[in-house]
Amino acid sequence: MAIAAAHRSSTVRDIGLLIARVVLGVVFVAHGWQKIDQFGIAGVTENFRGLGVPLPELAAPFIAYLELIGGILLIVGLLTPIVGVLLTLDMVVAAILVHVSNGLFIDQGGWELVGVLGAGALALAAAGPGRLSVDHAYSGRRGARRRSASAATGETA
Repeated sequence: MAIAAAHRSSTVRDIGLLIARVVLGVVFVAHGWQKIDQFGIAGVTENFRGLGVPLPELAAPFIAYLELIGGILLIVGLLTPIVGVLLTLDMVVAAILVHVSNGLFIDQGGWELVGVLGAGALALAAAGPGRLSVDHAYSGRRGARRRSASAATGETA
């Protein structure tokens, strides 16, 4: 009975992490795509310059592609801890440079959206992507190879 409850709990956790990854990933993809396709890197660069973002010529393409590619990586659950931290830092910088001075609410330019996105990305970086991810599939294969190698070494010893 305890094993079934633990399995059910683990399954619920994995489904929750999958939903969080997909929702956050879609939002990051949309924002990255908007920067690239709708505004253009030149437009984002000028916007960043006007907002006082340091090195806007480097920051604009880096952030646009980080959000686009990072969002895709979150959706599939690949390199989740690294991507989660990078997206968290992206949101922290956006909050500090642009949003905090406008208060909380997004309709007034506040930090609520970047705060939630950053917190979600950080939570995924800390918790990991769950079993329903490329990260898990890859680590599972690596672990199986390691166990096989250990067993083979143990048999010859």
